Amino acid sequence: MNHNKVLMEGADFGKVGVLMGGRSAEREISFMSGNGVLAALKSRGVDAHAFDTGTRSLAELAAEKFDRVFIALHGRFGEDGSIQGVLEQLAIPYTGSGVMASAIGMDKVYTKKIWISHGLPTPHYALLEAATATPAEFSRVSDQLGLPLIIKPPHEGSTLGITKVTDSAGMAHAYQLAAQFDDVVLAEAFITGREFTVSVLGHGKDAYTLPIIEIIAPEGNYDYQNKYFTDDTKYICPAELTPALTAHIEKIALEAYKAIDCEGWGRIDVLLRTSDQSPFLIEINTSPGMTGHSLVPIAARARGISYEELCVEILRSARLKMPCGKV
Repeated sequence: MNHNKVLMEGADFGKVGVLMGGRSAEREISFMSGNGVLAALKSRGVDAHAFDTGTRSLAELAAEKFDRVFIALHGRFGEDGSIQGVLEQLAIPYTGSGVMASAIGMDKVYTKKIWISHGLPTPHYALLEAATATPAEFSRVSDQLGLPLIIKPPHEGSTLGITKVTDSAGMAHAYQLAAQFDDVVLAEAFITGREFTVSVLGHGKDAYTLPIIEIIAPEGNYDYQNKYFTDDTKYICPAELTPALTAHIEKIALEAYKAIDCEGWGRIDVLLRTSDQSPFLIEINTSPGMTGHSLVPIAARARGISYEELCVEILRSARLKMPCGKV
């Protein structure tokens, strides 16, 4: 890529805000993503500025008069449609999915309902009300889904509050942990198999997948620590799969992305069941991590796209999603 052309394009973006921090449980990770994006954009001649939505007001956001923003927020108030709605009101073009797709993608239950309605494979599930579930309900859920199963809060990311339950005695503790993060608890059938993730860029008919990554975590535990703070997790990219299985996983991941009407970028987590090589969609991230351990940059590098080029490409896709546009 011609460097002068990049510098010219960088200037053409105008004043850019990189939204980071925020108020979710993933604030720490958001700063890691946001500072990486900020440095990358500056290196390509973009007039980029950090903006912490967790400590600064919406009035300050409006006063900055950003020409567009890169959303590097994760979790609630950043990935759930709320900040997207604010940006629509302020008429500031932004990266990633719109209000509706962001809200749906942040809710694992509604995501699953939409995927199921599209005939896409996702594990069976059941819901438990936080703070009111009884031992009888624990038994009902474990009988319905079988053991082992996964217990997690449906509105959090970064593996927060997630527990693998291997026997009925572990249900209560797993439930209590998930209930700390959410007002409803999601129980999901456990899929024994390999773990993959598929990154997607673009929108609609122009959306495309990046090479699939296989995640091999220590003892199969891809938790918060192994995801962000250790080098023990292995990432195989492109994943070692047959061409037919690669094509099938890419196809359902792209369909999953489009079913929710995502755009800009996203990442879909997939489990491949060992017993029959069937893939299952687990969740979608509409504002994926951009840290040193993050998966979208790894997939982009396998396609020959540098971290800096990826950030510029995502920024280039920033737009208002509501039909009224600027006033």
